Amino acid sequence: MKLLFVLVMLTAEAAGLEDLSGKMFTFPVQNNKAHVRLTTSQQGLNAVTVCHRSFTDLKRNHVLFSMSTNLFSNEFLTFWDETNKELEIHVKDVKNEYRGLNYKPNMWHSVCGTWDSVSGLVQLWFNGQPLIRKFATSGSQMTGKSIIILGQEQDSHGGGFDNNQAFVGMMSDVHMWDYTLSTCEIQKYMDDLNFTPGNMLNWRAMEYEITDKVLLEDKMKLCQ
Repeated sequence: MKLLFVLVMLTAEAAGLEDLSGKMFTFPVQNNKAHVRLTTSQQGLNAVTVCHRSFTDLKRNHVLFSMSTNLFSNEFLTFWDETNKELEIHVKDVKNEYRGLNYKPNMWHSVCGTWDSVSGLVQLWFNGQPLIRKFATSGSQMTGKSIIILGQEQDSHGGGFDNNQAFVGMMSDVHMWDYTLSTCEIQKYMDDLNFTPGNMLNWRAMEYEITDKVLLEDKMKLCQ
């Protein structure tokens, strides 16, 4: 299979709205610079759903999705804690942990996370498996300008990157909605079937900016 490589070295390159269907971002190096910034104009969220797929062989803590605002560096974060073998979801800096997951290296994993401001509940889906609903925070929406980053975890608004938390591997199919997606729609996403694309982040119509050593290439497929 012929791969399309876009390699950006030591500089930031902006791209317009682009259909990334069948594509993936590859993060080939561990540092505190390489990342992709995803653009959305929506603010004031009463609910949120984020879905993504990732592929890595890391045996340390690493970020999967990082959204910050000027109020909370972890406004919405999914993170793998290797020390405690747990998948974490953070909302407004409040962390919830999920353990007992078969997070194997060198295979694609699909993760979706939801939060609703009325109930304050969060929930994760891992490779099609719904995990229990837990309480994070309720009563107020996500406000302020959001910065969404793949590849690095934001310890400050748009920065504070730590190379020991950086993602190394491949990421694809990132979608974000300003409401809690139904279980059926999440299952369609997990099964890679026809689903309603994100209205905040849409992998099929994405505006993004690559910084440092990140590649955009065709997603790996098994030969028939």
